[in-house]
Amino acid sequence: MIAAFVERVGPPESLRVGELPDPELKPHQVLIRAHYAAVNPIDCYLRGGMVAMPLPFPFIPGCDVAGQVTAVGSEVQRFRPGDRVWSTNQGLMGRQGTLAEYTAADEKMVFPVPEGVTLRDSAACGLVGATAWLGLVAKGNLAAGETVFVRGGSGGVGSMVIQMAKAQGANVVASAGTPQKVDRCRALGADLAVNYRESGWTDAVKRQIPRGVDLFWDATRQPDFDLAVQLMAENARMILMAGREARPEFPVGPFYVKQLAVYGFVVFKATLDQISSAAESINSGLASGRLKSQIALELPLRDAAEAHRIQEDFTVRGQGELQGKIVICMT
Repeated sequence: MIAAFVERVGPPESLRVGELPDPELKPHQVLIRAHYAAVNPIDCYLRGGMVAMPLPFPFIPGCDVAGQVTAVGSEVQRFRPGDRVWSTNQGLMGRQGTLAEYTAADEKMVFPVPEGVTLRDSAACGLVGATAWLGLVAKGNLAAGETVFVRGGSGGVGSMVIQMAKAQGANVVASAGTPQKVDRCRALGADLAVNYRESGWTDAVKRQIPRGVDLFWDATRQPDFDLAVQLMAENARMILMAGREARPEFPVGPFYVKQLAVYGFVVFKATLDQISSAAESINSGLASGRLKSQIALELPLRDAAEAHRIQEDFTVRGQGELQGKIVICMT
């Protein structure tokens, strides 16, 4: 099969496209002929050696894939050849990834693509959608009528958080750094969207939500705990998604006086039941139209290194513009 892979960790240009053996299908696995894959920041961290994790070299990065089943293992019960499916959480914890013509995935990590939903959209929503669901539901225990603040609402995860929080019946406030990004947050469903580069924006939020927000989601690499504590209500929760090297100051006094809680999590440590529940929510949202993929760029597999360069420059170095997901067309 044709795949994008590295033979050792390195920069984006170390990712090359060539022939690799087809995956060997195990009894509990489904073989997926990929139509689309997606690029996530974690793919770049693993390929570049920024996150330590066992990698089977030559290593194929990629968490998300959508395509058609071509074969199933002897123990598989839920799928048959020809089924349209998607999967996420591949390319992690020693598993090969999805930037390849074929992906072999555990049946429990494979999900049907609903009728009327495109493979492209399913691939783009996998990891970011699961992340949003896990933070809002599994960790944040979000209830209808509560207010969610999303710092970084126009990004890949932030855009999913806005949409899923609205689907849960929450009120949503989001911040972004340009007028165009603010407009995008509103289009995604935010009840209030503010430009954090404008002076007085925190006062505007406080006037609208005087009691504070119930759930503060920080989707940036450098969390601002002073800001979070300032905007959070008594007994509120904070969901944290920080860069691994982040060492921000923490306002201990105001935090404990307000009786706040902070939760951190990573998707690859989620249970299979949690991933399955997240997938049901993603499928339901896509099928109903409540959830829409946010795709910024589509590239062919031969340009996988360029896709990684764009993603890494934006996520790690803050360079360029990337408002949504990069998807890789495999066909």
